[in-house]
Amino acid sequence: MNKPLAVEIRSSFDVDAVRADFPILRQQINGHPLVYLDNGATTQKPQMVIDAICRFYSEDNSNVHRGAHTLSDRATEKFEAARKALADFIHAPDQREVIWTRGTTESVNLVAQSWGRKNLQPGDRVLVSAMEHHSNIVPWQMVCAEKGATVEPIAVDENGCIELDAFRSMLDERVKMVAVNHVSNALGTINPVAEMARLAHEAGALILVDGAQAASHWMVDVEAIDCDFYALSGHKMFGPTGIGLLWGRAELLEAMPPWLGGGEMIESVSFAGTTYNQIPFKFEAGTPNIADAIGLAAAVTYLNSLDRDGAIAHEKALLNYALEKAAAFEGLRLVGTAVQRVSVMSFVLEGIHAADIGMLLDQQGVAVRTGNHCAQPIMDQFGLDGTVRASFSFYNTFEDVDRLFAALEKAREFLL
Repeated sequence: MNKPLAVEIRSSFDVDAVRADFPILRQQINGHPLVYLDNGATTQKPQMVIDAICRFYSEDNSNVHRGAHTLSDRATEKFEAARKALADFIHAPDQREVIWTRGTTESVNLVAQSWGRKNLQPGDRVLVSAMEHHSNIVPWQMVCAEKGATVEPIAVDENGCIELDAFRSMLDERVKMVAVNHVSNALGTINPVAEMARLAHEAGALILVDGAQAASHWMVDVEAIDCDFYALSGHKMFGPTGIGLLWGRAELLEAMPPWLGGGEMIESVSFAGTTYNQIPFKFEAGTPNIADAIGLAAAVTYLNSLDRDGAIAHEKALLNYALEKAAAFEGLRLVGTAVQRVSVMSFVLEGIHAADIGMLLDQQGVAVRTGNHCAQPIMDQFGLDGTVRASFSFYNTFEDVDRLFAALEKAREFLL
């Protein structure tokens, strides 16, 4: 197939140079060069991130904040510099508003268990979109069951887009929180979170945005979105696993009670009573994940070093090329066809179970994700038990797309 767009993008974005930064991409799987198309689940790590983690453990390893020695001073300096780097990355007005967590799941649970327990009352409503990841549904169900509130789905249309008119009609004085993903992990849909934030605020509600799938594709600006909370995971933006953040407005965080108790989150402790530390430390009980926070800052440094516009254009070209090939592939049906979407292609093949496809693709060195993608409600809406999801990143190539469809052809021949 003629690929003039590919030539144009390659001239402005050097994907080969970028791929050289990711050592894992050089290997073979089952005798084939690796084609990694599972970026929606986790992204690979550039050498810069790997080196930052190794350097911390080799040179600076110590606990932070309370040490009286050089190693602790160095670790603390790098740990707090990492917080500043992430605050800048998401355009947070104050680095104190950045809370370290294990990732998006923990961040949502923190808001649900701290803000939700304090503020939700019987009869209150929490609105979540029908395409949410389980981690932005279940925590709200847990706290609402305890408080006598309800969790209600925001309708999603057949293309995988939130129905804004339906959302608008749901908003009333009983709605206290709107929880929505910036990008659907199952469909790739980019949601109109700024507009949803405006509508939620007009109704007197807060809004939490799950940004796990967004931060790897473009620069996030929490002030421009005008959300109240924003959560992300480091491992989905080329950083380590087990580290992420919750951003929240300072006045909200200051009014919220701690979720976990222990060291660091206290100002003073006695059996007569305990006073709590200031934000962000009030929500960071115990020894934090120091090395991986530093590794995540290195991921941000790496992302900032790239031609982001070129990377975005490259991902868009990859998706468009994949969609062209999908349209010509017999028996393939796309699931989620929003116009505004990231480089995710979720699909089914007629007569073949998604898990079987994933297994046969892996035998040919092509890594994809199969199943319900922790988004069972939207799969149920589409009448599916799962899809095959190919999710592209800026280090993927047009040859990777060709390999995907060549592997799909062999899988279909074998299974049908």
